Amino acid sequence: MDRRGDRPVAPTEVNVVTVVPVRCHRHSVRLPTHDYTQPGAYFVTICTCNRECLFGDIVGGALVASVFGGIARDEWFRSADIRCEVVLHDSEFVVMPNHVHGIVRIVHNVGATGRSPLQTNDRAADPRNRLPEQHPGLPGPPSHSLGAVMAGYKASVTKRVNALRDMPGSPVWQRNYWEHVIRNEAELARIRQYIADNPARWTEDQLNPAAQSVRFCQE
Repeated sequence: MDRRGDRPVAPTEVNVVTVVPVRCHRHSVRLPTHDYTQPGAYFVTICTCNRECLFGDIVGGALVASVFGGIARDEWFRSADIRCEVVLHDSEFVVMPNHVHGIVRIVHNVGATGRSPLQTNDRAADPRNRLPEQHPGLPGPPSHSLGAVMAGYKASVTKRVNALRDMPGSPVWQRNYWEHVIRNEAELARIRQYIADNPARWTEDQLNPAAQSVRFCQE
C-alpha cells in the first residue's frame, strides 16, 4: 500500500541508495556528486547505537517487537504522513532487533519539508528542533532530501524511546546511516526480496552481534 498522507499515490520512477551503520559516530557516506533532493528510490539501513538490540528478538524467523520496535515502525510510516515529498510501502520496510531496512521514495518537491508548509531558517535555528547529533553552526541536510527525511525519523524515534526509558539525551541510533540509490526495476526487486527475507536470515546477518562475518546485501 502506498502512503503519502491520506492520498493515493501514482507509481514513481525508481533510483536507490544503501546504508549499514556501525558506530554511534561515523563520517559521511553520502555520494558527493548525487543530489539527494531529486526524485528517486533509496534503500537505507539505520543501526542502533553500538548495535544494541532495542527493537525486539527474532523468533521463528520473525521479529517479536519490543515497544521500542513498535515505535521504530510507527515513526517510519508517519514520515509519509507528515512529508508530502515521501512515499513509503508496507512491503518495503522491516524492523530488525538492532536496525531497520527500508526503501524511501522521494517525489517532486511540493513545498513542504516536514510537519508544516514551507519552512524558514527560523525553525532550523530553534534548539528544540535540533537533532542530538547536530551542533550549532553546522548546516543540516537540504530540505526535501533523503537526509532530511532520515534526520526527522531518527529524531522522532529517539524522543519517544528516551521518554519511555527515562534516558533524555541518550543516543538511540548510530550517527549516520547507509544508503544505496536504486537505479532500475531489477535492483528494486532484489532489494525488496532482501528486506522480506531479512528476519529469516538473522543468524547470518552481519549486523547480528552474535553472527560471524558474512556478506551484506549481496550483488
